[in-house]
Amino acid sequence: MRTTIRFAAASLFAGAMLAATASAQNISIKGSDTLGAKLVPQLAEKFQSSNSGVKFEIAAEGSSTAFPALANGTAHIGMSSRKAKPEEITAARAKGIKLNEIEACHDMIVVVVNKGNKVKSLTKDQVQKIFTGAVKDWSEVGGAPGTISIYTRNTASGTYKDWQSLAMGGKNYAGSSQKLAGNEQIAEEVAKNKNGIGYVGLAYAKKGGIQPVVIDSVAPEASNAKKYAYSRACYYYIPENADATAKAFVDFAIGSEGQKIAKSLGFVPN
Repeated sequence: MRTTIRFAAASLFAGAMLAATASAQNISIKGSDTLGAKLVPQLAEKFQSSNSGVKFEIAAEGSSTAFPALANGTAHIGMSSRKAKPEEITAARAKGIKLNEIEACHDMIVVVVNKGNKVKSLTKDQVQKIFTGAVKDWSEVGGAPGTISIYTRNTASGTYKDWQSLAMGGKNYAGSSQKLAGNEQIAEEVAKNKNGIGYVGLAYAKKGGIQPVVIDSVAPEASNAKKYAYSRACYYYIPENADATAKAFVDFAIGSEGQKIAKSLGFVPN
């Protein structure tokens, strides 16, 4: 599902023509749902309060969508909850675009279950077995009997790949897992399903109807970011020759005011 947020009646950009026609006052930002659903829109709104002529188009469709858009000139800034792959950097370079990587903030991927689930904590081994399908029933990990329903991000998401690496040892997801577009969709489905389990960014872990799970005795709280099992950095990618307005927005996002906004939403500031 596409999440597109526009400010000050920002006009739509037409594909690759953006690079040639977009004003420096129009900023197109594409990529990660983790960053783009809440954080970047709030940063953009605050940035606009001091830069009234700037217009934003923000499309939060998954980290993997950032890099083709940057390479094709249909985005000024890319958002990603993972590092760019070598082939993504190479593809951009092949079109004359050298990408700079800027650390946006840190995030924690939080395991969430339904509020009524009596399972409050899991080990990393149990988490891996659940998401790979080796454990299929809640009774196997101390819960009430019931078939586990697994909710994951879709394959365009950087979080989908990060979770596979951080929590699953690179193994495949269970065939029964259900892929969803964003953090909020996962939280909603887990809140409706007493046997549901999923993962969301820390900023989304307090939604009503769900509860975060303690992992190996470490609670998913910002103060535990350095010892929590599923912590990661998130990034902005911007062309080396980006216009001054796009650069100014990224500088604002990683500056003290931008990092305060990140912290207020549940991210861990740099």
